[in-house]
Amino acid sequence: MSDHLPIAVGVDGSPESLAAADWAAREARRRSLALRLVHGWIWQAHDMPAPRDLQAQKQWARTMLSDAEFALRARHPGLTITSEELSGPASEALAEHAEHAEMLVLGSSGHGAVAGFVLGSVGLRVLARAKGPVVMVRANEQSTAEHDADEVVVGVQDLAEPAGPLLDFAFAAAAARGATLRAVHAWRLRPVYGYGESAEEMSAGGREGVPAQKERALAAVLEPWRKKYPQIDVEQTVDLAYPSGVMLDAAAQAGLLVVGRRIRRLRLGMRLGVVAHAVLHHAAAPVAVVPHA
Repeated sequence: MSDHLPIAVGVDGSPESLAAADWAAREARRRSLALRLVHGWIWQAHDMPAPRDLQAQKQWARTMLSDAEFALRARHPGLTITSEELSGPASEALAEHAEHAEMLVLGSSGHGAVAGFVLGSVGLRVLARAKGPVVMVRANEQSTAEHDADEVVVGVQDLAEPAGPLLDFAFAAAAARGATLRAVHAWRLRPVYGYGESAEEMSAGGREGVPAQKERALAAVLEPWRKKYPQIDVEQTVDLAYPSGVMLDAAAQAGLLVVGRRIRRLRLGMRLGVVAHAVLHHAAAPVAVVPHA
């Protein structure tokens, strides 16, 4: 992403979206970027709104955006803030807009799992389709309080073909906060006849040898970014467990959790990965989903 692109945040007047806007404003200040408030229309073709109703909705949207912008300017003086109304279905408009922003920030419920906000909603469709990073922010104390010095946690699943955009985003986020970056990698041993290590893993040194190999491989993956960001303290977590569980354990005290999503089209559309789904359901901290090849 270009340093000149703004941070965009979807605003619909809800407490969740306003919490996301405040988080996005702090992130924009950390990175010396502009902030853009965006509102997407959710009219469906079968709704057939009357012209009077449509004009009332447009006026409501303008007023809502203006009020949100005014409040943010008061809390974040000196920050460049603009507003924009997006036409078309909200999920498509927001996903497309993510391509023209450093990141797109969306709000979600702070009560329990985010399933009520994300699954089957605009949020899920945006997360699955956006070609740029999307950050989900809960309306809770951990999301809305300042966490400049908190740890940034990034999940690195594929050590053979590491995702450059994922690591770029995670290291930049840690640098903006002056935070420690924790890179997490987890794996499961492949069973032979239902139990035990695979032949490949046994030949590599058995159960005792695999963790050390994974540690070295992860360190090698991170080395180019360590050189690019020498000011960042980088820590590693390598574990024999389900990746989603390890990520959630590492994220317990994190200020930001970063996970990847492969860009791929399936017969039934686009979807998130298992780890991304898990952290979006259970992590209390903001979660950034970064698409990559």
